[in-house]
Amino acid sequence: MEFTIIPRSVWAEFVVEGKRAHAAAPPAPSDNPAWDPVGGVFIHYRGADFPLPGSNEYFDETDCKRDIAEVYDRHTRNDDYNWDIGYNFLICPHGNIYQGRGYERGEANAPGYIPGSGYGRNAAFYSICGLLRAGNLPTEAMLRSYRSLIAHLRDEAPRRTGGLIFPHSHGYATDCPGHLHMYAQPGSTIDPAVPWSGPADIYVYAAQKWVNATYAGYAPGYLSCPENGRTGWSTVYALTQGLQYEHGISPTVQSFGPATFTAVKNRGKLPEDETNTNLIRLYNAALWCKGYWTATDLSEWNIDSRTALVRLYSDAGFDYGVVARRMWPHICRGLMRMDQFKMVPGGDTTIRRVQQHLNQRWVGEVGVPAMSLVPCDGYYSRDVQQGFMMALQYELGLDPGVINGNFGPGTQAALRGRGSQALSGELRYLFRSACYFNSPTLMAGSPSPVSISYAAGDIDTDAPTPSHTAWLRAFQGFSQIPPTVTNDFTTWAQLLVSCGDTARPAAGCDGITEITAARGQALYAAGYRIVGRYLDEHIAPGDPSYLGKALKPGEPRTILNAGLRLLPIFQWNGTQLANFTYDKGYQQALKAHEKSVEHGIPPNTCIYFAVDYDALDVDIDSSVKPYFRGVADGLASSGNRYAYGVYGSRNVCTRVSREVGARWSLVSGMSWGFSGNLGFPLPENWSLNQIREFDFQPGWGLDHNVWRDGGDPGVSFLVS
Repeated sequence: MEFTIIPRSVWAEFVVEGKRAHAAAPPAPSDNPAWDPVGGVFIHYRGADFPLPGSNEYFDETDCKRDIAEVYDRHTRNDDYNWDIGYNFLICPHGNIYQGRGYERGEANAPGYIPGSGYGRNAAFYSICGLLRAGNLPTEAMLRSYRSLIAHLRDEAPRRTGGLIFPHSHGYATDCPGHLHMYAQPGSTIDPAVPWSGPADIYVYAAQKWVNATYAGYAPGYLSCPENGRTGWSTVYALTQGLQYEHGISPTVQSFGPATFTAVKNRGKLPEDETNTNLIRLYNAALWCKGYWTATDLSEWNIDSRTALVRLYSDAGFDYGVVARRMWPHICRGLMRMDQFKMVPGGDTTIRRVQQHLNQRWVGEVGVPAMSLVPCDGYYSRDVQQGFMMALQYELGLDPGVINGNFGPGTQAALRGRGSQALSGELRYLFRSACYFNSPTLMAGSPSPVSISYAAGDIDTDAPTPSHTAWLRAFQGFSQIPPTVTNDFTTWAQLLVSCGDTARPAAGCDGITEITAARGQALYAAGYRIVGRYLDEHIAPGDPSYLGKALKPGEPRTILNAGLRLLPIFQWNGTQLANFTYDKGYQQALKAHEKSVEHGIPPNTCIYFAVDYDALDVDIDSSVKPYFRGVADGLASSGNRYAYGVYGSRNVCTRVSREVGARWSLVSGMSWGFSGNLGFPLPENWSLNQIREFDFQPGWGLDHNVWRDGGDPGVSFLVS
């Protein structure tokens, strides 16, 4: 790791002449036998007491060096700091790290011990001071240097330290370390044990501190949120519980349910009319957590607060001056959630426009009872899917009292009827919006993939435009559903849920049950032509969780003799994030190779490695991709006899294929509620789409898979 600590001699030139030689010299070894920094680090700042001559800012490194010299001068006026600068290291806003006491005992953390640990505050901890005044925010460069220095002190320093990170104010009455306080804890962005997460927000931090101080131990049921300056569910839940308490709801719960909605509605006060100061604080705090600039004094509803709220209404799709009071309970509920109403980086402006229309029409105008505001961030998500389905159910004619957002029998029946007739108005708008959500698609049968995006302008017209027709034809062909170029039920289903029309015929299946000769004949007679089976099982016979799902000796030959093809699948604990590491991918690839050779599976066969849970993008980046890199390297180390594919949600399959190189995708389409299946088109290399789980025969369960024409041919012969 590239790492530089600037020696004392660099800032010593600004020390008064009589002390300069001592300041420039390497720090004297500690004469205290108790010095052993095994605990961790204390975080400090410069405070507001000693401004720089003529300035309160660090414009350049000269200002920084002069300020360190000032610290040294004050610390050496008596023996309080053992006649030297009290800090071990100092970090300036430009990210430079300066040597203070170095690896010798510092004296800046205050006397005494950390309760319950036996660690002396000075004897067991390094002290690191940020050149930061009370009104200043730490720069990213400063935070990164804190992180690098702490990593150095833990892993490389002559005297290595532990994993604790404390603010100077921990157990000691001081404002130090100012705005560094929210970082002075394990797990923050300056902790090298966790991924870098960037700067936090001082106003979110202030909101977290206030809500905990106000309601913890006071409001029945209240659960404290982390005080880290980062918005998260725990923070908005805490604000929700505060809101409930102020509305007389007890005990409080971490949910903005019907009772909370009704209480806000019955109170009938917009924030600008509110007389309860704590409610004003809660609304300002929620606006900060939503990313809006509002009052810096949480207790004050001022012009910034009103401007922020008006902007939130607008972002959600409403004119504040027209619907402010009527929509306030809905807006309040949206405030107390993690839903984002601002456009976020990478969001799609057309999707955002549809999101705002969902709010305007079906929440604001129609008032579908079960429907809440959907996010307006430009991303198609589970909450948007839920709202979209409720809007569709209303336009299909379902009773508003039974609308629930589920793709159930009533909705399916309505789609087969009214939904499959000529469309106009809002129903046509929803169909074409669903087309846009599933864009782009690929032109089936092209020599090379040709991507076709749905034209945003086609959403707002009833005309059968050539671009709409061309996209719909391509979508149906790529999805391998009948090319009707109409809004029939199968097309609606394919647009709405990843499983699509689960009753449609399919030539593929997979399961955990051994395929005997009789079962193979039954599968063939039912129209199946390829069957997926597991190469191995990580649980030993006799274990209560043992399924006996692995291929049996001779079973591949039995499958082929029945006129079927074999699709080899490998899954060891693929339902848990902890399974996905590079090393496990490597080792599992070796096992998959071994088992494939054992069963006579020919070279160049694609083996599907499973991600059998709803992996989010953060999981894919941190774990799933490294796992598949391990798979690739493991197969390569065995001579690249076999290729690898991926089983998982649409998003998992797309990203692993594009970014790691999986040859084919087996899509877990029947898990239609997975976030990785919402708003993501089928991957370009989909080979099978798993759309339904059912009992083929009593006690014999199967997954029903659409096998793509021209997709993975599977295993059609064996080798010795």
